[in-house]
Amino acid sequence: MTGFLERRQVPIYVAAIAAGVLLGVLAPAAGTALEGVVNPVLAALLYVTFLQVPARKLVGALRSGRFVAAVLVVNFVVVPLVVAAMTPFLPAGSGADTAVRLGILLVLLAPCIDYVVVFTGLAGGSAARLLATTPLLLLAQMVLLPVYLVVLGGVELGGAAGAVAPGPFLEAFALLIALPLAAAWLTQAVAGERVRAALGTTMVPLMVVTLVVVVASQVPGLAPGVLGAIPFYVVFLLVMAPLGALVARLFGLGTADSRAVVFTGATRNSLVVLPIALTLPAGAAVVVVAQTLVEVVGMVVAVRAVPRLVPGHGGPLSAARPRPSRSRRPRRGPGS
Repeated sequence: MTGFLERRQVPIYVAAIAAGVLLGVLAPAAGTALEGVVNPVLAALLYVTFLQVPARKLVGALRSGRFVAAVLVVNFVVVPLVVAAMTPFLPAGSGADTAVRLGILLVLLAPCIDYVVVFTGLAGGSAARLLATTPLLLLAQMVLLPVYLVVLGGVELGGAAGAVAPGPFLEAFALLIALPLAAAWLTQAVAGERVRAALGTTMVPLMVVTLVVVVASQVPGLAPGVLGAIPFYVVFLLVMAPLGALVARLFGLGTADSRAVVFTGATRNSLVVLPIALTLPAGAAVVVVAQTLVEVVGMVVAVRAVPRLVPGHGGPLSAARPRPSRSRRPRRGPGS
């Protein structure tokens, strides 16, 4: 059953997204009630993901300076440039237009720190190394988001700094990274390999539950006015995937590290910045919700698309994939 689920995971995830949409549309009250379940379900999914990463592997994950540099460059140099190129096409009026503009900027400028690790692992990327960079990504976006909102969004410095409070970021890091990671390490220390393997078989079912809960909880908050934001989110995904691969190639990274760079550049922190969006003009939060739905679909597609974009053979990108060992033939002596 586990093998079947893993081989069919993409169509299963698409079906989960469709089920979430139907639940959110047909029973909006139930969908709204599921908002309180999102973080616990996501924490459980991340716990199982972290359980597959040995503690010693995570401790040494930051030793790759090139990988860390590539992650920072793609998120805080390339992404802002892409968003800046989009800015002239964003709504520039007042009222609802301002809310749409700020919502798009807020969510696209904040790199994801939670389920990006899961999707990276599903696509054969370096989940452990990406997980190790989450404190850096968290700190950098907390510092730089107010600056981006001032430069690109036309927000006053005081208002931007006040809106981007550290509370939601720190809470998300504690509940979705620190707590599941500590629980995973404790399990590794006290439980055997059989227990870890058994828990690992729950990955696909937990991902299905997560997708249903996230999508169903966000659909009721959508409004027709946010439809104009969706093309920007689709374009962002389509542009950032090849740009992330290009950055990885420039840094000479291996296959697994390159796929991780692609995912971190394309995946945004929508679930974490949603509380922040609620402090912005009315309507900004709904724009963030729309990004969540677009991204969930995009990540399911990316699980299959990124391995094709960053293949595991040829050039520096193949460095992360172990080569099959070849048995050496015994050397023949001169008289044999």
